[in-house]
Amino acid sequence: MELVWADGGCTGSLVEHCLAGFALVLAIVKRSDDTRGFVVLPKRWIVERFFAHLMRSRRLVRDFERRTTSAEAMVYWLMTMVMTRRLARSRPARA
Repeated sequence: MELVWADGGCTGSLVEHCLAGFALVLAIVKRSDDTRGFVVLPKRWIVERFFAHLMRSRRLVRDFERRTTSAEAMVYWLMTMVMTRRLARSRPARA
C-alpha cells in the first residue's frame, strides 16, 4: 500500500506519522464547506462497502478473536469468499 484514504476527522499529526513511520501517503477526504445535508464523498463508498462485507461475517461483527492474527485470517477468508463469488457469477453474453 502506498496511499490511504481517511475521513475528515483524521487530521493533525496522523498525516506526518503515516508518512514517517509507515511510508504511506494519507489523503484526507473532506466535505466542502458549502454543502448541506447528506452528500456522498468520493472514495468514501469504497471503505463503507468493505466494512459492509466484513460485517456480513458473524465472527467479525463482535470482537470474538483473541489475537490479531486470527482476526486478520478471518478478513482474508471473508474477502476470498467475496472475490470467488464475484468470479463465479454468470455474466450476460456480449453481442
